[in-house]
Amino acid sequence: MTEGIVLAVIGGGSSYTPELVEGILKNAEEFPVRTLRLMDIDETKLNIVGSLVGRMIEKENLSVRLELTEDRRAALKGADFIVTQIRVGGIKARIRDEKIPLEFNVIGQETTGAGGFANALRTVPVMLDIAKDIEELSPEAWLINFTNPSGIVAEAMLNYTMVKTVGLCNVPIGFINQFANMLEAKVEDVLLDYVGLNHLSWVRKVYLKGKDVTDIVIDKLIKNLPDKEAESIKILGMIPNGYLHYYYEKDDVLSDLKTSPKTRGETVLEIEEQLMKKYQDENLREKPPELSQRGGAHYSDAAVSLMKSIYLDKKDIQIVNVKNNGAITDLSEDAVVEVPCIISGKGAIPLSCGSLEPAISGLTQTVKYYEQLTIEASIAGDRKKAKQALLVHPLIGNPRIIDGLLEKIIEENREFLPKFF
Repeated sequence: MTEGIVLAVIGGGSSYTPELVEGILKNAEEFPVRTLRLMDIDETKLNIVGSLVGRMIEKENLSVRLELTEDRRAALKGADFIVTQIRVGGIKARIRDEKIPLEFNVIGQETTGAGGFANALRTVPVMLDIAKDIEELSPEAWLINFTNPSGIVAEAMLNYTMVKTVGLCNVPIGFINQFANMLEAKVEDVLLDYVGLNHLSWVRKVYLKGKDVTDIVIDKLIKNLPDKEAESIKILGMIPNGYLHYYYEKDDVLSDLKTSPKTRGETVLEIEEQLMKKYQDENLREKPPELSQRGGAHYSDAAVSLMKSIYLDKKDIQIVNVKNNGAITDLSEDAVVEVPCIISGKGAIPLSCGSLEPAISGLTQTVKYYEQLTIEASIAGDRKKAKQALLVHPLIGNPRIIDGLLEKIIEENREFLPKFF
């Protein structure tokens, strides 16, 4: 890295890429990217996004070499950092993931429940294939994974490959920013006691300059939330990740999904199409405000902060997805968890979180078993393991629907699941 960092973005044609690039350009002094490679299998989107990124670089007058390629191996060769933000099957597959479970009267969502399961079946094999290329072409590179379902993908990469992987989600950094604003404090003065899995986590304590301000934050949150959301916080005395409403309010959520005229994926598809039109404006030289509608707030901050801390050996604390290694005593050593970690040139070292409170321990362990079964099923094309994963999941768990649900998922994703045939 003596001549600067080589950063490869797999899924570089994503509408999120300008958000990531904005953060890279803002941090050019501390995190000097000299070669930025955007790789995507969709040539049209790659060229649209790549052209905007080129204008963003030009506006900042930085000496960053931009390379666009559909050749994954060319993108990975000699990279120092790799960001993965792929969606196997595209948004159309996401929409199927949302709709198929509803036919069986269970929640359909991109990362949670049966929808997340379908996403994982498609995605894990592709990510393991990418890992083989990384092991050969850039074995010392750090992989920062944003690909959903992020926790499952991170666990597959960390337990089945040699790639130096850290899984990342924007939820923890979103919490920190939210609480800092609420407390009228600086982001760097807020620290969270945060435990769980990706999209299944809780803030146990909030600290401001070392002082426990959890009760103040909870009081402020409850005043601004609907009663049903506030109730779970009151009962737990903790702040649940927003994705936990799929579990705590599952009947209401299912009813809302079944009566909604559009799935979230269909809305996202419309936003994507609008963004791609916007990106083609040759006068546009920065991330447009419309990108905020796409979701993924603070994505850039989270990604660049993590890479920068590894690059500079900062030894600061960030919340990421890593192997448990005893951090949460209720889970196995090789389970991937989302917890505060010390980030250094050696990667992410989880801080001890002790045991989980009884109110959250059972759900966490159950969903972890589901994740592990899903990984095994996706790698081997194992229908029995797949059925066990669906049976274990708290949002499914009905043996009468599992055969039909699984076969529908597999058939609708046939082109992506050759091992099941």
